[in-house]
Amino acid sequence: MGMEASTLVIRLVGVEKTLGGQPVLQGVNLEIPRGKVTTIIGKSGGGKSVLLKHMIGLLKPDRGQVLVDGTDITRLSAHDLNEVRKKFAMLFQGAALFDSLTVFENVAFPLREKTRLKETEIERKVNEILEAVGLTDMGHKFPAELSGGMRKRAGLARALVMGPEIILFDEPTTGLDPLLARTIHDLIIETQRRFGFTAIMVSHEIPEIFGISDYVAMLLDGVIVEMTTSEQFQHTRHPGVKEFINVGPGRRLGNRQGEPVI
Repeated sequence: MGMEASTLVIRLVGVEKTLGGQPVLQGVNLEIPRGKVTTIIGKSGGGKSVLLKHMIGLLKPDRGQVLVDGTDITRLSAHDLNEVRKKFAMLFQGAALFDSLTVFENVAFPLREKTRLKETEIERKVNEILEAVGLTDMGHKFPAELSGGMRKRAGLARALVMGPEIILFDEPTTGLDPLLARTIHDLIIETQRRFGFTAIMVSHEIPEIFGISDYVAMLLDGVIVEMTTSEQFQHTRHPGVKEFINVGPGRRLGNRQGEPVI
């Protein structure tokens, strides 16, 4: 895409990674624009989550660079890497809430662990975030008392509360029915517009993601074969991409209502 460096928040240059003897990433080049929603699509098990983990330094490439705001995080000490990670929040599929804590306590947890804010300030912040994700008056409930969609909202609230510059979403709508998936997508976009963070999402929801993403990138055979605006992406000429978005993994797996599982 060749964007201006200042508009980029993350750049991956020639990233290679072999896991368990299998080459997963085979020279990934990817530029993530600041303050936008970029969605990475690709075949199941094709390395999309592995790619996300490289961005936050949970995995180190065998070769290549991962630049966050111009700093190659692959060369940082553990202390400096932790500093860079403060810019990030990551939302895994399971929302990873503490079952023994209420929703309020779950969202307050990062503030209590990592800041020295007064209790009144924590309360104000948590309530503001709960309101932003549509969980007003739900703070006293425990995760077990929440529906799947509500748990996703609580996970998003906890990701948002530290005011991250970048949020990584790993298949945020997995396991939700299509209607609920749309609600969560809309919520991600709504909060992204309100708080202005950079969103990077791994998803298999085609064609839904085209309506909510600024940019779409496709990982195929260990490389990014296409990355353009959502609009342009849908008119791709790349045969592999074309086939993927026309068949769509969701169609193949039959995770739309009433469709056979093949």
